[in-house]
Amino acid sequence: MRMHNADETCGIAQAALVLGDWWNVLVLREVARGHVRFDALAAEIGLSRKVLTERLGRLVASGVLRRSLYQRRPVRYEYLLTDAGEALLPLLVAMQDWGDRWVLGDGSLTATAEADGAEHARVHALTGTRLRDSLELPGAQGEDLPVVSPDAAATVLFTYPGTGIEWGPIPGAAGCTLENRLFRDAWPDFRRAGVDVRGISTQLVHEQAEFTRAEDIPYPLLSDAAHQLAAALRLPTFRGAGRLRHKRLVLVVDAELTVRHALFPVVDIPHAVTESLRLAKDTLRTA
Repeated sequence: MRMHNADETCGIAQAALVLGDWWNVLVLREVARGHVRFDALAAEIGLSRKVLTERLGRLVASGVLRRSLYQRRPVRYEYLLTDAGEALLPLLVAMQDWGDRWVLGDGSLTATAEADGAEHARVHALTGTRLRDSLELPGAQGEDLPVVSPDAAATVLFTYPGTGIEWGPIPGAAGCTLENRLFRDAWPDFRRAGVDVRGISTQLVHEQAEFTRAEDIPYPLLSDAAHQLAAALRLPTFRGAGRLRHKRLVLVVDAELTVRHALFPVVDIPHAVTESLRLAKDTLRTA
């Protein structure tokens, strides 16, 4: 790409050198989803081996991917995000959010979704998807925790926009404190069933820590402020109160890290809490 001399000091122009190519963006999208090996990338994107080799080389040279040897005979590499690559995740999620709202949707600001929309289809298509082993997020106490509990037969993941925020007229955004209180009150029932719970939002760790103390939350609250989970699962988001926020949904994940059930959109919060426990128990019976 030929650039004007003035573009040499323009961050937007320099970023466009990396992200201005359609295939580069899709490669980064798939690596963020955990497809880090050449054959998996080729299958997911539908790209020829020659073109994929070229794009991977460019992304490594740009410093957003690095090669990691996983097999010596024959030599095979995985392509992993560098720190610079991880820093692109919010941009990828913002692109997804913009496309959902302005291209695939009706352009309205909402924290929910229509049953016949692209977001609804994408979330429910997660059923059967296996989460990658290394997926961890910062917990309210500052330590990184696995998104799926390693000690439970099933884990209920619920994402929510954020607590302690006046949402105004954004449909579907209100109710985060209620949702956490209902999961808190039902916590003994989840534990007796051998099910763990994780609450996830894009709020910062200290915000979640304050809420955990104030509300005596017994399960981990995880911060997806860096949008690792949103990018890995292509979760629906919306922009509210100055930040990209998760839309409210529930995933039931088994001990093998496979999504077994998805609830979205969540419009009846008490029912969603009760239903998530029922679905988790069902997951244990059919495991």
